[in-house]
Amino acid sequence: MLMRFFSLLCLLPLCLPACAADAAMILDTAEQHIRLQTKNLSGKATITMGQLDASKLPPCSALEAFTPQGSKIVGRTHIGVRCLSPNSWSVLVPAQIAVAGNYVTTSRPLIAGQLIGESDLVILSGDVSHLPAGVASDPSGVVGKTLRNSLGAGQTIRFDQLVAPIVIRQGQTVRVISKGSGFSVSAEGKAVNNAALGQPTQIRMNSGQTITGTARADGSVEIEY
Repeated sequence: MLMRFFSLLCLLPLCLPACAADAAMILDTAEQHIRLQTKNLSGKATITMGQLDASKLPPCSALEAFTPQGSKIVGRTHIGVRCLSPNSWSVLVPAQIAVAGNYVTTSRPLIAGQLIGESDLVILSGDVSHLPAGVASDPSGVVGKTLRNSLGAGQTIRFDQLVAPIVIRQGQTVRVISKGSGFSVSAEGKAVNNAALGQPTQIRMNSGQTITGTARADGSVEIEY
């Protein structure tokens, strides 16, 4: 009996790795989930996985990764991994996700209502994972817009801080261009409301009919059929 007891003790260390979940497999599952979630980002993602102690987790043959509610997929974050079979458990895996990309900043102080030109902007490159959501990465989406609020030099520009310039004023006589397959017809009418570039606007035609079209940069209105 005593010999059998000592034999079992000798086998115990051999059982420990096999009786616990594979930490490397858990980390790999989490990393593959991150790569899938970041593949459509404009910049290149660099992933650094944190440490994980899986010695107390039961073995698992089927793992599934998920993004926990409220977690980001960039910066310092956690990715969830759950066991589907033969045991049931879940664990949070720490990760650091840096995303290299371009972002737009101001070259000098800008005041609210100012029309933004190319010389007002600087394009920088670096880790964009720490930047707030909606930061502009291409100046083409910023030039020609006006600011809702003033910005200091070197500040990033978010799209929610931008306003498209008014190109049509209420009561203004505008040219209405109707386009379709193989035809283009123009007429004149009066604007019912102000409209910024790309916004829908209503036009009262000379016939009394009110139509809706899209404001263009030259102050005309386009209707597509």
